[in-house]
Amino acid sequence: MKPIPLYIIVSSLLLLSLPGCKSRKPMDKIYQSDFYSLSKNKVTQGNFEAVALSPTELSSSYKSPVNREISPALAFKFSLNGKDNEMASGKNHLLNIIAESGSFESPLIRFGQQYVDRTVPANGVFLQPDTKFTIRLDMRSVLADFKEKGFYTAYDGTKIYQSDFKGVFVAGSVSPLIWDFDNLANHKELQLQDSDGDGIYTISLEMNKPQEQKTTASAWHLSKDISAFPQYHSDIPVMDALYNLALEEMVNAVEPDSTFRTGKEWAGVWTRDISYSIILSMATLQPNVAEYSLLRKVKNNRVIQDTGTGGSWPVSSDRMIWAVAAWEVYKTTGDQDWLAKAYQIIKNSVEDDLKNVYDSRTGLVRGESSFLDWRDQTYPKWMQSADIYSSENLGTNAVHYQTNKVLAQMSVLMKDKQAAEKYTKIAEQIKTGINNHLWIPEKGYYGQYLYGRQFMLLSPRSEALGEALTVLFDIADEARQQSVVARTPVTNFGIPCIYPQIPNIPPYHNDAVWPFVQSYWSLAAAKTGNAEALVQSMSAIYRPAALFLTNKENFVSSTGDFAGTQVNSSNMLWSLSGNISMIYKVLFGMDIRENSLVFKPFVPERLQGRRKLSHFKYRNAILDITMTGHGNQIRSIMMDGKELTSATVPADLSGTHQIQIFLANNALEKGSIGLVKDQFSVAAPVLKHNDDLISWEKIDNAVSYTIIHNGKEIAKTTGQSYTADGNGEYQVIAADAAGIPSFASEPVLIYPPQKIKIIDLSLIAEKSSLPYRGFCGGGFVEISKTKNRSLMVTVDVPEQGVYALDFRYSNGNGPTNTENKCAIRTISIDDVFAGTFVFPQRGRDQWSDWGFSNSLRLELTSGSHQLQLSFEHWNENMNGEVNQAMLDYLRVIRLN
Repeated sequence: MKPIPLYIIVSSLLLLSLPGCKSRKPMDKIYQSDFYSLSKNKVTQGNFEAVALSPTELSSSYKSPVNREISPALAFKFSLNGKDNEMASGKNHLLNIIAESGSFESPLIRFGQQYVDRTVPANGVFLQPDTKFTIRLDMRSVLADFKEKGFYTAYDGTKIYQSDFKGVFVAGSVSPLIWDFDNLANHKELQLQDSDGDGIYTISLEMNKPQEQKTTASAWHLSKDISAFPQYHSDIPVMDALYNLALEEMVNAVEPDSTFRTGKEWAGVWTRDISYSIILSMATLQPNVAEYSLLRKVKNNRVIQDTGTGGSWPVSSDRMIWAVAAWEVYKTTGDQDWLAKAYQIIKNSVEDDLKNVYDSRTGLVRGESSFLDWRDQTYPKWMQSADIYSSENLGTNAVHYQTNKVLAQMSVLMKDKQAAEKYTKIAEQIKTGINNHLWIPEKGYYGQYLYGRQFMLLSPRSEALGEALTVLFDIADEARQQSVVARTPVTNFGIPCIYPQIPNIPPYHNDAVWPFVQSYWSLAAAKTGNAEALVQSMSAIYRPAALFLTNKENFVSSTGDFAGTQVNSSNMLWSLSGNISMIYKVLFGMDIRENSLVFKPFVPERLQGRRKLSHFKYRNAILDITMTGHGNQIRSIMMDGKELTSATVPADLSGTHQIQIFLANNALEKGSIGLVKDQFSVAAPVLKHNDDLISWEKIDNAVSYTIIHNGKEIAKTTGQSYTADGNGEYQVIAADAAGIPSFASEPVLIYPPQKIKIIDLSLIAEKSSLPYRGFCGGGFVEISKTKNRSLMVTVDVPEQGVYALDFRYSNGNGPTNTENKCAIRTISIDDVFAGTFVFPQRGRDQWSDWGFSNSLRLELTSGSHQLQLSFEHWNENMNGEVNQAMLDYLRVIRLN
């Protein structure tokens, strides 16, 4: 039997001396599952163990399982220009790398034709260290098409023009290969070369390098001075040590210029990262750094949307979480100058959003999932950046709801009653839209997003951050809040970002748990009084922090391991902020309001005991807080030895004060958890159609297919074809034997020619002389901040009805996943504002890559209408200089 550490004996004696304390030993086992356990001084997972040796010292025996045995089986794919365009999603080349004398060469593989190695490696055969792996690719058919036609047609019909060809890359499942197609073009080390010009491209890679072993530290000792921050002591040593670890990593996360660093591997200030971190605990601990960091993300007195899908805002629109963070800073400091400054920034940003991302039909806002900004990780492969802009996501809408609520509260303080009424009304519209369009009654939680083109569908996947925010922001009513926490799917190591997972996509947002999201989930569990969900959720935060001895960015949902995700960082700002928030916002239940600090503790019985938080700064006061017992009811609360009538500290309090909280030891409702096994949906079908016949290949593990017409389910089949029985937009959803659905397929449009009107824009404005190819009419038109700032188009409408309008365009100003040069334009019909069109980036210097903008559904009367496409001041993008696209034609489709 191991001796009891001296630290435990001493700390227990000290805590016994606290006024009003009674000796009661906390339960040793806090959380136990088949996968890991958390006790008061250690975390155990299989043969691995992390132990709190003292409040400033942890040890861990954890070693990533991926270090042990790397399979020789490789799945890989080739890529033109760094895009996923060789074969359909899920269709890969398969090869076993069995080295002889330290090297292995692939057979000659023809681009676009799947190669499958039929050999089966013997048991115990693994990828040898330092294997030199040479890949040989036959590109002659592609090059022949370039020469004869000027373009190569990919499997999905996309044309890649010779003038746009930047190279061929390889992606795959074993390092140094990656599956990140959006970033593949930035990895020149993964580009194949044709050194002798014979059309055979090759690349040689070093596989299983020793330096690529995934490891973390085996011990942590406090090495920074954290005495300036609140000190925490309790009867649970592992939580004390992890709190101090988080404080030390917080100190590491402050740059010399007094701004937050996002993570060890993520330099710089990122809007959403700092904002979610500030809300969790950084406003409380470092309000000045929070202010500096927030102001770093302001340009033209508006919030900056970081680089993102299709060229940043408005394809991504969750920048407005900045507003919630700014409000948290104000509540913490009461700084009137900060209030006035933040108010104007938020108001300007919201007003731009009102023009560019709000959907009057649903009451929701458009834009990519909040923080889930790696499109393949959470969206169907077929969705273009313009489609992602059109999607209406749960988390992003929760952010915009709370932003308008905050702005209304700020307006009251700024004595602008009219503005307060306006933004309150907008907030209520978004709240109504979320509850009307995203709630899934049979599941008891909200769906992921509305998505599609002319007609939108609700993705039934759960989205963890969004679910939590609906609870925390009171978007859900009390009954729905209870249901969301009890029924949203949670897996063995925590709550995954989305559920079920997407097949053929490696872990990052997909198949992953993010500790900061887990923290918001913990706050939601505490708010609903669900003790079981809270203990499981907090354990899911403490397990990885203890075993890895750092607050990691993420880990694989199915294994709980930090290795295996596409990108990961130690010392991650929002992860450590969430860790700290468990003490402040959950156990002590600190609710910092506009004019007060309110205590609403939530201590499950398994976390009972004595805890003390010393030197906690609240505005001009220093609080030393002790708390004993468990439950969520306060038996009594005292300040400086005097009973308080309510658990409230006023904002004007100053000086040092002693606060004692005695919990009532009331029994908490156990609650339930939506614990499920990790599941992957089947792949989405890829449709072909010939006249009215729609067909698709059989999807692995699918047993049935649902036919969708104009956003409504009309039929089911077990076959691979369907004959359309009406005009419109068709999609197909596959399902497995358990009934878990795939994403819907890319829509196909079946309309007679008379229903579709094409207007060649080169006939109404000066045709561009740029040497781009692939346009459909007589030419194309350039739009920019200096050219064709306004285009007038006359559209003759034969009869009144609902029409879908979109533009065929190209934008080669950047890749599909980064930078900030999305082109934005306002559409007016007969001088009345009708909406916004976005023309996101489609590939760096790939100006012959054409696609469609977002689609707008409009009610048009019969007769002639004047459509004006114009650049307005609210269409300024995040770049500010380049706001440019090439327009081929306007398409007008009669929907009914």
